Amino acid sequence: MTSSSLSALCLACGLCCDGNLFTQVPLVEAEALRLRGRLPVIVREDGTPALRQRCEALVGRCCAVYEERPGGCRRFVCMLHTALAADELGAAEALEIVAQAHALLAAADRELPTGAAAVMQRARQARRTGEPVPAAVEAARRHLARHFQRDA
Repeated sequence: MTSSSLSALCLACGLCCDGNLFTQVPLVEAEALRLRGRLPVIVREDGTPALRQRCEALVGRCCAVYEERPGGCRRFVCMLHTALAADELGAAEALEIVAQAHALLAAADRELPTGAAAVMQRARQARRTGEPVPAAVEAARRHLARHFQRDA
């Protein structure tokens, strides 16, 4: 697999930064100092710094601080990227899976109360408050879990 195919996949996707896969990216103190003033760094309950997701450095589906991105961002590789890198599927198939993810998230978005948070963040909030979760949301969640998320 070529690095250009892997880059094209990431540039078409953006799900690791838009709040649908993660709610926060942990930072080490040096990263927090470097990013403060450019991005809103939060302090978590345990006192450690983090970036809240949807990342404000995400412009469209591209990272505006890519060369300076935190270690947590550098280390994350989704399952789809791994499968493409291992030639388990082709670039066209991987891009189709990304397109399906965005279509499923758009359908889920229409079924949830409006809000600033990402679709999956709003779905988790609905579950916590006991609201019914529409089938479109569950379909998006399953697709993300199958193709993108890694176990912690």
